[in-house]
Amino acid sequence: MGAAALLAMVPGNAHAASPKFSETTAIGTHNAYDKAKYAYFAQALDSGASLLELDVYVDSISHRWRVSHSNPLGNDNNCEAAKTPGELYGKSRNQDLGSCLDNMAAWNQLHPDHPPIVVKVEMKVGFNDKAGLGPDEFDTLVAQRLGGSVYKPADLLGGTYGTLDEAAKANAWPARDALKGKFVFDLIPGTVEQSNPFDSYWTDEEYGDHLRDLKAAGNISAAQAFPVVLGAANGDPRTSRYDASIRPWFVFFDGDAATYVDNGYDTSFYSANHYILITTDAHNVSPAISSTSPTDAEVAARLALLAKNHASLITSDWSAKSASVLSSVTTRS
Repeated sequence: MGAAALLAMVPGNAHAASPKFSETTAIGTHNAYDKAKYAYFAQALDSGASLLELDVYVDSISHRWRVSHSNPLGNDNNCEAAKTPGELYGKSRNQDLGSCLDNMAAWNQLHPDHPPIVVKVEMKVGFNDKAGLGPDEFDTLVAQRLGGSVYKPADLLGGTYGTLDEAAKANAWPARDALKGKFVFDLIPGTVEQSNPFDSYWTDEEYGDHLRDLKAAGNISAAQAFPVVLGAANGDPRTSRYDASIRPWFVFFDGDAATYVDNGYDTSFYSANHYILITTDAHNVSPAISSTSPTDAEVAARLALLAKNHASLITSDWSAKSASVLSSVTTRS
């Protein structure tokens, strides 16, 4: 029996030491807010997936955090106007980010011992700090809606380490069992932001600066998310992208699975330093499998393959798969 099946079968690893968050590989769902994937975001949470993705636009005109794939001024998503467990699975949808967070909080009351869920937030056009939609306001919104249900950068530091890089290299990540009931937010630059010739200060750098400054001010506990280095690279991509002052604040990395694997990149760098590596479009790794409806065996094989290539999370559009498949967790090499 494979490791993925073993970890999925033994609730909470009851008879074995729970592996650390950095020592496992799990499955996530791309654009989990899409109504074509799940009628309600609560169903995405029910799916068993270990990562769910939200696309967020800052709407500077109405001062709102919009959740949509392509409409920066409106909401188009499966998040509903539900703040309590009894309101889930039936309220009006197409709500803003605050409602998505409310749904998560309500669902968390129903499932207080759920495995950790990474919430990958793509900031489509980046932050707009001048309009009051910057990192501080993002932190405040998440903290107000989810409170102690968030595993934060300060939790990794634990009052012991000076930077996230120091903590990760010491493998200060908690055991998966210790993260029951927790959400872990990561932030990536958005596609619109990256193509904007007038914007060179992207989400990753802006939030990295934010973490550095919060730590210097003695207020790192306010931060609710981890910034992500986006794009598959061979070696440490932080060196060429960021000022030395913020490089140590990046311990999450995100890139195309096929680029890493099919090009033979040395991904051992990530597991050796206990960094979290998210590999996207997992279906495209050679030999390619379906992006929507692979067999259970194909998903298990792809999970095992990418675990051997040091991924922490693999993502695709496999929302139609059962919870027993999407909740699979295996040992990371």
